[in-house]
Amino acid sequence: MAIKDTMEILSGKWKFHILGTLTLGDKLRFMDLMREVDGIGSKMLSQELQDLEMNHLISRTVLNTKPVTVEYQITDFGKTLVPIIDEIAKWGIEYRNFVYDKNK
Repeated sequence: MAIKDTMEILSGKWKFHILGTLTLGDKLRFMDLMREVDGIGSKMLSQELQDLEMNHLISRTVLNTKPVTVEYQITDFGKTLVPIIDEIAKWGIEYRNFVYDKNK
């Protein structure tokens, strides 16, 4: 049950990438995230940010500027995923190296 809950919250192609990007930057605006998360469209980014906010992994702050500026940052609870994100990234590097070595 716990794995199912986790997978439902973090499923999809983009959530780990968005969370990983937000762990590296303090606060990022929507367009900053669009630039950093290569290949994501604005509609998908918006949807993923809403999901992550709804699940208390990121926070959204609307600044009183003209035009309105929205900043996103990882929450303290979201930061509990940092060791997991780091391990997934490490595994991805090892896997890429393994596959590369096999194809030489």
